[in-house]
Amino acid sequence: MKRILNCLASDFTKMNGKDLKASIEAAEGRTMIAEIVCTATPLYPGLTNAEYAAAFGADMILLNMFDVNAPRIMGFENVPAENLIRKLKELLGRPVGINLEPVDVHALPAETLQKLPTGRILTADSLKRAKELGVDFICLTGNPQTGVTNNEIMQATATAKTICDDDCMIIAGKMHGAGVKGEAGGTIISEEVVRGFVKAGADVILLPGVGTVPGTTLEKTARLVEAAHQAGALVMTTIGTSQEGADEQTIKQMALYNKMAGADIHHIGDAGYNGIAVPENIMNYSIAIRGRRHTYTRMAASIRR
Repeated sequence: MKRILNCLASDFTKMNGKDLKASIEAAEGRTMIAEIVCTATPLYPGLTNAEYAAAFGADMILLNMFDVNAPRIMGFENVPAENLIRKLKELLGRPVGINLEPVDVHALPAETLQKLPTGRILTADSLKRAKELGVDFICLTGNPQTGVTNNEIMQATATAKTICDDDCMIIAGKMHGAGVKGEAGGTIISEEVVRGFVKAGADVILLPGVGTVPGTTLEKTARLVEAAHQAGALVMTTIGTSQEGADEQTIKQMALYNKMAGADIHHIGDAGYNGIAVPENIMNYSIAIRGRRHTYTRMAASIRR
């Protein structure tokens, strides 16, 4: 097993979810995930947004709005649906995961909620389908206006662990309120909920990054990270508030605060431009947490290695 900083494309092909978690843990807070909206028109024609994100230093790619019942990645139109994920992994030389959303039909809405297609909602069937398609990790979270709650995430985590076991790494948590009253800002998550997610089987706890949603201070985030670590999970801090489109100085500040809080994985969201962070911000964040050495190596490494 290698730390993810030293992993090349050939290493990733041999990993399951358990191996991936161990590789991330060994990197001591220097892992980057970039999220992209796979149904959005790519930044420029001819490539996918996933390829742009990978080129700017992401270790892992998270596909948002991926429908397991109708697989589609813009910029990748001539690939059979059954092979989309595996072909993307082959081109990127990186682990690829998807969001599945545990919608709570009893959630108290803070705004008008959207109705999601069944292929984006977390169910036993969608989990089995994701596993068949070859995803490396699954993120149980909620987009804006979806009605995803912590209670539903907790139940979904147990289901995901049963179905995926060690084959896929399971990430659980909310980046923002997801349109639910009582689970926004500083009340999105508590230490008790963190421990509940881990007990249910989460490998990684998702937390809003420091300075993203209101009330996410360095001190509070550090306490939540410590609770997750003590329970045996890793932590992914996230920028899911469109601040992936902020200026370079803001990105660097957030990166260092999240590292100070103890994040194992650093996530950057998909709303800088059209379905992708500002590409330079992926690189700037990466340089802030691990320097030019590891950033340039990830950017430059051939997928044939």
